[in-house]
Amino acid sequence: MNWLFIAVIAQTIFGTSNIFDKLFLNRSVPDPFVFTFWLGMLELFGLALVPFGFVAIPLHVILVALLSGAVFIVSLFFLYSALSRGGAFDTLLVNGIFYALATLAFSAGFLHNTFAFSDWVGFLLLLSGSVVFFFAEPKTFRLAPNLFIFVSACLMALSTVLGKIVFLQSPFITGFVWIKTGGFLFTLLFLLAPSLRRRIMEMTLDLKISNRMLYLANRAYAGLGTVLVDYAISLGPPALVTSVEGYKFVVIFVAGWFLLGERFYGKALVGKIIATILVVAGLAWLALGDYAGSLPVNEHRPIQWGVTFSEKFSKDLSLDWQKNFLAIADELHPQKIRLIAYWDLIENNRGAFDFADLDWQIAEAAKRNISVVLVVGMKVPRWPECHNPQWANALATEDRESALRDYMKIVVEHYRMNPAIIMWQVENEPYLMFGNCTARGNNFLEKEIVLVKLLDATRPVLVTDGGEFGLWNRAARAGDVFGTTMYRRVYPKFIGSIFGVIEYPLSPSYFRLKEKFVRWVIGDAQKKFIVVELQAEPWEPVSLSQVSYEEQIKNFNRDYFVKTIAYAKETGFNEYYLWGSEWWYWLKEKHNDSSMWGEAKNILEFKN
Repeated sequence: MNWLFIAVIAQTIFGTSNIFDKLFLNRSVPDPFVFTFWLGMLELFGLALVPFGFVAIPLHVILVALLSGAVFIVSLFFLYSALSRGGAFDTLLVNGIFYALATLAFSAGFLHNTFAFSDWVGFLLLLSGSVVFFFAEPKTFRLAPNLFIFVSACLMALSTVLGKIVFLQSPFITGFVWIKTGGFLFTLLFLLAPSLRRRIMEMTLDLKISNRMLYLANRAYAGLGTVLVDYAISLGPPALVTSVEGYKFVVIFVAGWFLLGERFYGKALVGKIIATILVVAGLAWLALGDYAGSLPVNEHRPIQWGVTFSEKFSKDLSLDWQKNFLAIADELHPQKIRLIAYWDLIENNRGAFDFADLDWQIAEAAKRNISVVLVVGMKVPRWPECHNPQWANALATEDRESALRDYMKIVVEHYRMNPAIIMWQVENEPYLMFGNCTARGNNFLEKEIVLVKLLDATRPVLVTDGGEFGLWNRAARAGDVFGTTMYRRVYPKFIGSIFGVIEYPLSPSYFRLKEKFVRWVIGDAQKKFIVVELQAEPWEPVSLSQVSYEEQIKNFNRDYFVKTIAYAKETGFNEYYLWGSEWWYWLKEKHNDSSMWGEAKNILEFKN
């Protein structure tokens, strides 16, 4: 079962149990030792699980389990000491916050656990919710209770992490029984002190018998929550499991409002609502991340590999672009290639069309049975993204759009009978705000797609969007095929000057989840989704021709290329176009570095 679901059920039990405890514990706790003793005695009920799968485990694991149970009992004493000096709700909130943070620290130290980015987001949302709950009402800080809370939280965290170590080396039931046995045996030590023994025997809880029985019944109910939360810890990251404790306070807030008639107003009400939203958002985020990670990927699926080639970029690197193209075709053997009809190269002078260079590229691809995806439009691959001829920039927006469609009509008519072309890509990331582009006209993409389909109804139209920040839904609806980009190391325009090149903290499951969600939004489970640009070159703040070889290799080398391919495969797509073929050739020709070229050859020649 999913650890998050189990943890939520456990905290629901704790929250509803605390509706009773809150009433009782709002009075002072008469004697923390007595409270701790009787709760420690209840640990004996852990033996009830013995018939359900108790097995022999190594002695060292038993000792860790016993220690975990003993440390937990000590943590309860400090918690009840804090409760005897302050309000129950405030104390439990602060304890929960410190507990999650301490568990995070101990997990890093003992288990070497680290969070993925999505885990950090969920953890911080949940923790923020608990913090907002605490500050929803004015607080009076007192040092003594808070010191007890801090010690209790640290000991609880240590017990939790020790328990995780046990669960990693034993079946859950066996580990759980030994941990509870450790708590029970340690509690018996209380009886060795005569003064404690007298207090335990003589102390009453100042309750009627019926109330005491209700309290014990409630403790048994909370005990079920303890079993569940320990099971969640056995399945998931301890720090994330403990952070879910923030949901307990949502349950207390909502149940207190509807079941006990509690009312909150002003700052307190707003704070509790905000806290609830944060906690629910944290749970939803973790649930989505967990769901995305569970989406299956067929490791044995057939994958098609292609490349993008830009005549312009090859020239920008001071290469012989035709030799560059032929080397790609003859040495790397891509199955497919994405070529670009640059408006400013083909119609540099209005009404005069020069197809010589693009004709040559398509003809050479056809000779080698390389299928061609042809990109047409104003915004097409490579900086500055929009490649307008100078004469077009002087036109009004709608006049420029009309001139563009006239140009596109000529391009499609020129190539529609060429069998090498398998697909038209109309514009490049048309809905992504990126590049130096002039204003676009109304419904520009829709008009261009209608034009292309009218001229050639036999080939599909590809529409693309940014992988990380693009919304995908509009582009996915617009075309017959949808293409996403996939960049991992980038130089963000606004923060790059501070942090330099950064790596997006996104796991492959992000793309799997995004694809599934967008398919649901557009109502099309069968439409083809591909990766039209898979980063295989460095992203720098200026043109690569202005960046040193050493700096480029620092930001993108063969090892990172291999990792990128592995990452891409985990996203689950069936077709990828590598981005950087001109750069690999530049490394080989200008710096005698064939590492990227050789790796690309391995990938593109592997037909699976």
